[in-house]
Amino acid sequence: MIAREAAQGVRAGRVRAATRTAAAATRSWRRVRQLAYDVTGLAVAVVMLFPIYWMVATAFKPGVDILRLEPKWFPNPITFQNFQDAIERPFFLDDVRNSLVIVGVMLVLALLIAFLAAVATARFGFKGRNAYLVMIIGVQMVPLNALIIPLYLMLDRVGQTDALAGVIAVYLAVVLPFMVWTLRGFVANIPAELEESAMIDGCTRVGAFFRITFPLVGPGLVATAIFGFIQAWNEYIVAYVLLSSPNNQTLTVWLASFTTNHGPQWGPLMAAATLTGLPVVAFFLVLQRYLAGGLTAGAVKG
Repeated sequence: MIAREAAQGVRAGRVRAATRTAAAATRSWRRVRQLAYDVTGLAVAVVMLFPIYWMVATAFKPGVDILRLEPKWFPNPITFQNFQDAIERPFFLDDVRNSLVIVGVMLVLALLIAFLAAVATARFGFKGRNAYLVMIIGVQMVPLNALIIPLYLMLDRVGQTDALAGVIAVYLAVVLPFMVWTLRGFVANIPAELEESAMIDGCTRVGAFFRITFPLVGPGLVATAIFGFIQAWNEYIVAYVLLSSPNNQTLTVWLASFTTNHGPQWGPLMAAATLTGLPVVAFFLVLQRYLAGGLTAGAVKG
């Protein structure tokens, strides 16, 4: 009996030891896998962020350090002459104003029209709704570069080839399909029963919409506005083709003036590119707190 109990105790000890070994191996494998994920993510982040770092670092380097064969990874000494040369370049302030006007007006109009269209397609059934949604997807598949010549000819007939209004109209047409499709998903994920409950309590349809639906879809509007702002601010081809006067051009077209017959002026060009990217970064930082809520909208708590 004692020998049998001893044998059972030995077997139980071996089982526990094997279990602990297996658990330790599993934990080690998980740590190795997590480390591999972390290293991969870090490598991807470095690859994506390095061009931005190199642009900003080059903007603070003197010309002799920019053109040297051996790369200098950190700007030392630091100079602000490149930024001064970029700001003093002709039409800088005019093009800053043009970019802000074009993107600002376009964004306000696009959000208003896209929001109304999203509500109509998500809340109301009408003839041709499915065809309309399919058309929105189809429009986004057409490359913008293929439409440059037809757009130029069409705007030239109405005298809007060298006017900010023409560029605003084109940007509006380009950004609207994306905004309508995105906002429709946000509106559709908000239960219509919430509006119906508000109407039972005495609200009108419009009042229920602005008191219930609009606050819930607000984060979605912010997220869509960020993507629309970035897309319009960084656009180059349309502005380059439609705007011929230097005082009517945008900042992205203004950047092309740093490339001369003798080659690019790398220092001022990188400084100008850094200045051009600052409004996008500032706009994102101001609204980024709402971005996560906008991307996960639809999970309505009740």
